[in-house]
This record gives sequence, C-alpha cells and structure tokens, in this order.
Amino acid sequence: MSIAAKDVARLEDCLAGDGVAVIPTDTVYGLACNPTSETAVRRIYELKRRPPRKPAAVMFFALEPALRALADGLSPRTRAAMSSLLPGPLTLLVADPDRRYPLALGSDTDNPPLLGLRVPALTGPLAELTAVRAPALQSSANFSGEPDPRSLDDVAAELRAGADLVLDGGELPGTASTVIDLGEYERTGKWRIVRAGPVGEEDLERGLESCDTPSSPSKIQ
Repeated sequence: MSIAAKDVARLEDCLAGDGVAVIPTDTVYGLACNPTSETAVRRIYELKRRPPRKPAAVMFFALEPALRALADGLSPRTRAAMSSLLPGPLTLLVADPDRRYPLALGSDTDNPPLLGLRVPALTGPLAELTAVRAPALQSSANFSGEPDPRSLDDVAAELRAGADLVLDGGELPGTASTVIDLGEYERTGKWRIVRAGPVGEEDLERGLESCDTPSSPSKIQ
C-alpha cells in the first residue's frame, strides 16, 4: 500500500483539530494527533491505556519544518546533531527549556525537560507523507507495554476503531526507533542510548563526529 496525496490532506485535517490517526512510519505504526490539543492527547493516552505522566514524542514529517519550529530553542551543537542524524529511525531527546510542546513532556521529565523528537525517513510508499506540514504528537499504536505493530493488522481493532483516520502503509520494519539522549550534548558533547533500535552505536558515533562542534562527541558510559 502507498500513501497518496489525498491521505496527506486527510491527515492534515485530522492534525488540525482534536482527531487521532493511525499512521505508518519508518519503524512501526503509530498513533498521531495535534500536539497542542489537550483533548487529542488525552484520547491517545486513554486509547493506549498509558499513564499520562509518561512522555511522548513530537514528530515532524520532514527535517526543515522541525528545524524551523524549534529554531529559537535549539543550541548550535544540538541543531548540528539533528541535521546529521535526521531523518531516520531515531528519537532524539533534546533540551526543551521553553517547554515548546508541554503536552508531550509528561510529568516524569527532568528539569530542564527533554523533548522526544522524531523525523522519520519517509521513502518509497510513504514518501507522500513528507508533504505533511503540521507536527504530530506520536506514540506507537499499541497498548502500553505490548509489542509494536509492524502491519496494520497488528494494530488492535480497539485502537483502529478509536481513531478518526487509519492510513495503511503496508508492512513496516517493525523495530521501534533508537532513542538517544542529547540532554548534555551541547554542554559536554556527551550522549547516551536510552533504547536500542535500528540505528546502532557505531552509526551514531559516525553521525555525530561529522557535526561541526567545539569538541568531539563522546558516549556517556
């Protein structure tokens, strides 16, 4: 299945209000909604049976909109890391001192808070999604603690029925994104892998070494 231009328009309409969508990404199927709508975010947490204190990620469908939206709050080193590593099957935890997307931060976050940021690599049958202009609060389309869905059939019927829009992107890789903590990256150049995934440590090191930064990046032990 391929995403069509009409699907992009339907998704943008959904993200403009209080709707919830099931969408394909470069890793697994996710639930997506307007990151500034309390109603929509609450619906996702209730659908997933996920404690509201847990954070979620904000997804942009292309890199440039992400860089523009976060421009005022991004440090030079973090911006360079984003440009080097994204798009791809990664979630970057970046400093969000201005709490730009407070509904995504949950209540378990540190002070200053860290924002989970996703810019998936949308190619092939998913390429049309790069035209989506609005960001989305995004979480995997499963019940909390259960396996990540590789295909639309893997998404529980209850979750599909509870969504306003369901997009079929065919079978996906099925491994959730690598999560990397860049909270200390600007100050110290250090980073750490929080959750292993499709992008391994060596690839991350190569990507970060290519950044124009004051000192070489290093992995937090």
